[in-house]
Amino acid sequence: MAKKNTKTKIKPSTDDLIDNAIAQQNSWMENRRAFAQRFLKSLNIFARPNPKKADAAAADKSENRGWRPYWFPILCALVVIFVAIWVAFFHTTTHRVIVVPAVPDPVVRAIDTETKPSFDIVRIERGGQIVVAGRWIPHQNISILINGKIVATERTDSRGEFVYSPTHPLAAGNYTISLLGVNPDVHSEDNVFVYVSEQGYKNSISLLMTRDGSTLLQAPTMLTDGDLVVSKIDYLSTGRIVVTGDAMPRLRVSLTLGDKYMGFARVSDHRHFGLGADVGELKSGQEYSLAVRLHDGDGRTIATVRHNFVMPEMTGDDNTYYTVRRGDCLWIIARNFLRRGVLFSMIAERNNIENPDLIYPKQLLQIPVDESK
Repeated sequence: MAKKNTKTKIKPSTDDLIDNAIAQQNSWMENRRAFAQRFLKSLNIFARPNPKKADAAAADKSENRGWRPYWFPILCALVVIFVAIWVAFFHTTTHRVIVVPAVPDPVVRAIDTETKPSFDIVRIERGGQIVVAGRWIPHQNISILINGKIVATERTDSRGEFVYSPTHPLAAGNYTISLLGVNPDVHSEDNVFVYVSEQGYKNSISLLMTRDGSTLLQAPTMLTDGDLVVSKIDYLSTGRIVVTGDAMPRLRVSLTLGDKYMGFARVSDHRHFGLGADVGELKSGQEYSLAVRLHDGDGRTIATVRHNFVMPEMTGDDNTYYTVRRGDCLWIIARNFLRRGVLFSMIAERNNIENPDLIYPKQLLQIPVDESK
């Protein structure tokens, strides 16, 4: 029976492993060192001059010491000389003439100060909005002033027309409307007075105020109580009657005693009026008919207040008093009561007024009727 050979595996020791690792590392370092030496040797081939090639180059340089190394600069110089001679003697320059069209100078149009802005229409609409239409120079800016303040600027069209209409209605009251051009010296000669009534657009009016008087642009279409009110009638021993009251501003009121026309007065911007006239001596106990009429800008009667009274006996001259209202002045009061406005100083003296231009609403004034006879 054959004997079975068994090989036993011997486990390497730690020292053997360390020795093998060191041997492999030394081999790797040796290969790296050899590669570096070969690389540096290849660089030295290019860095160090080869004695044989250096001697051959020196021999070639000694043989080529003539004009041949300088052929390119010589060629460039010859080309430059040839170009210079051609330009100087043979080349003729042709000048191109470029025609530039003439540009006209900007035309600055002077503002025509002779033509003044004017009004065509000024009316109050149903909702209280105001519509202003007029004309001036075409394609110009024009400003609308209400009570001296610019509220809008519009542009005239090719026909010189413009329209202004704000979206918000005007509050009840008095307004003066004027026009102003781009030049402050160009403004409308005429102004428009507008009264917006608390009763609505039907009681509102607009008047074109000119040097020759006023022209009605919009008349009230319906009058209600309060458009014309007579608050007081004074009959003086001098044969003068004075009627005061309230009415629509800027219109005229007239006074008629019986069938006799006694005169007229204009209502102030604060809706007050005072009208005085000489009626002569009225007999005590006799009946009289007095009528106060309100007229529009065209002279038509739009409201009438009639007062029938029996003339009482006179009680004396010292009991004539007047209560100042807003918008009054001593000159108008003197004209109504004393016939002449220049007699205002008599009223000021009787009431101890130092400044005749300064009186107050609701101030009670004694009128010296007896001294004006």
